[in-house]
Amino acid sequence: MDFFMTYIVPVLIVLGISAIFAFILAFLGEKLKVEVDPRIDKVRAHLPGINCGGCGFASCDAYARALIEGKAKVGDCNPTPDDDRAVIAELLHVEALKVQRKVAAVYCAGTMGEASKGIYHGHEDCTSENIIAGGVSFCEQGCLGGGTCVQACNYGALSMDEKRGVPVVDEDVCIACGACTQACPKKLIGLIPVSAKAHVACSCKSGGKQAIEQCTTSCSSCGLCAKNCPVKAIKVEGNLARIDYGKCNGCSLCATKCPRKCIVAREYGTDNRD
Repeated sequence: MDFFMTYIVPVLIVLGISAIFAFILAFLGEKLKVEVDPRIDKVRAHLPGINCGGCGFASCDAYARALIEGKAKVGDCNPTPDDDRAVIAELLHVEALKVQRKVAAVYCAGTMGEASKGIYHGHEDCTSENIIAGGVSFCEQGCLGGGTCVQACNYGALSMDEKRGVPVVDEDVCIACGACTQACPKKLIGLIPVSAKAHVACSCKSGGKQAIEQCTTSCSSCGLCAKNCPVKAIKVEGNLARIDYGKCNGCSLCATKCPRKCIVAREYGTDNRD
């Protein structure tokens, strides 16, 4: 009897309590379980899986879920090939629109040090330099030259021009994930259609004499590009020329007429990977 009370009863009590907790957990698990839409995995299988964040979501899983919930569009992911995009559209019963490939473009054609207000000694990072008086360049919107965008690119699509000290884009490698656009503290990198024949390689909004004094290739807001554009695809807004690629016919006349050479005629202008 003592053996039974000392050893058997405690074991039976523990087993009974465990059974009760197991039942409660099973019951709650069934009641509180979150139903997962099986289409999420199917959509996810056709996404690039690089978790770049270019679509506006933290991961490809989050983007897939947003697509299912109608909170995102199929064309929001630039790196997704057209074939995979078509499959996703079919899964979601939406129209499969072909999205033109985009590439990163640097909105600065200046040369580091040509108009410097000091010498920076510190961590070689654009974000760190930008904290200190916006960097050493007289052009407050100009490239800092720290190469933070290059470090942010996981595909080797960006490199620093050693002579000018600004980044250059390898368009054959760029997948338009947007990592570099987010990394640049000056927001000097954007995504443009690969078919674009020119882009404004400047972000200086000073205009006029001040812009001319700050950089040899800055936009002086003279407006000659807008005046000579045959399709009215260029406007000067906030002392800076801007191209509407929806209207642009690719004549590159703006690059020819720009006296400051801040509008760059692009060498590619076609999708080399098609």
